[in-house]
Amino acid sequence: MLNQYYWPGIEATAQLLSQLCEALTVDFDVTVVTGHVRGQESLPTEELHNGVRIVRVRSTTYDRSQLRRRATNYATYLVETVRTALRGEAPDLVLCMTDPPVVGDIGLLIARRFGVPLFVISQDVFPEIAERVNRLDSRLAVGILRQLVGLYLRRADRVIAIGETMKKRLEEKGAPAARVEVIPNWVDTTEITPQPRDNAWSREHGLVGSFVVMHSGNVGHAQDLDTLIRAATFLRDVDQLRIVILGFGARHGELTRLAQRVEVTDAVRFLDYQPRELLSLSLSSADLHFVGLARGLAGFVVPSRMYGILAAARPVLVAADEDSETVRIVRETGCGLVVQPGRPELLAGVLRDVIEGRASLEGMGELGRAWVEREADREIAFDRYRRLLVGAAGEREARSSR
Repeated sequence: MLNQYYWPGIEATAQLLSQLCEALTVDFDVTVVTGHVRGQESLPTEELHNGVRIVRVRSTTYDRSQLRRRATNYATYLVETVRTALRGEAPDLVLCMTDPPVVGDIGLLIARRFGVPLFVISQDVFPEIAERVNRLDSRLAVGILRQLVGLYLRRADRVIAIGETMKKRLEEKGAPAARVEVIPNWVDTTEITPQPRDNAWSREHGLVGSFVVMHSGNVGHAQDLDTLIRAATFLRDVDQLRIVILGFGARHGELTRLAQRVEVTDAVRFLDYQPRELLSLSLSSADLHFVGLARGLAGFVVPSRMYGILAAARPVLVAADEDSETVRIVRETGCGLVVQPGRPELLAGVLRDVIEGRASLEGMGELGRAWVEREADREIAFDRYRRLLVGAAGEREARSSR
């Protein structure tokens, strides 16, 4: 298994991959080749954790808010991964996520070297997402990255998309339709459970008695948080409104300054990531959760943080294009409201209608909880992965015995 981030990292891919690999140890011997964790560089280069063998290659751990430093982290991880994996024991299967985005090419090299299948789990579609959030504007770099990503998409034995719209995007980039599977990301519905709105966490942070709109997750370029902050400028007269942005990311400082510049710091608060054991309480402390996806990003990234929100039985307000996975789920289940992305005045209008009683959130949280229990619980996702990988292992065994 190849991915730069793994336990004990707090990145979404680190947490998802750790859960998946530990579940797969029931059927497989799993080795993860990963990088070091920022702030925890003293972690051992090799250890066994919850049944998974972790190999940490030498890689830089610079702050990722600057593109150049992030690229250095990627490069050092990729170079060391090639050297480590090619010297190691021959695997029966190579599996990788897309962090860094071109790690699939390293997976392809290793898979071809040992004559084994390659499976790629696409968490986003690169370089298009970097282009669309204005993080990459070099035509040369975009062209090279497009070729590198297309290379492994065309040659991987299976490409796993985390949504139907993403599947279409990957096929447009050259992935053969017959080789693309859709397995959405997941949530542990036994770990994140509905809690009272008035709980110890909401009392600690002074949120009882307010109408709380929350964003919980990465504070980056894709989340359309400018729209949420600017919406507060239309709601200065609503004293009970509190917008809570939980998390950190590349745009944290920029968005903090935006809130100061447009003078909404009384209504908008920024808080750090919360420990997993507090997520049920923190997520349940909101009346409504904002799930933003900047215009034009549908299918290039899927905001899987929504699954945790629905597990806590809280309604969502989605600001995304109509063809996004999040809008589709809301439309199909009735678990929230939808507004166009990038339109703070429309978002403010919806919030005012809810706060003043012209729109109701009644029952939406319960509908969302029922959906994740049925469609996005971790055991459902793990069973889908297990069947896919066991089937691939069986096919390879059958071929080798002929």
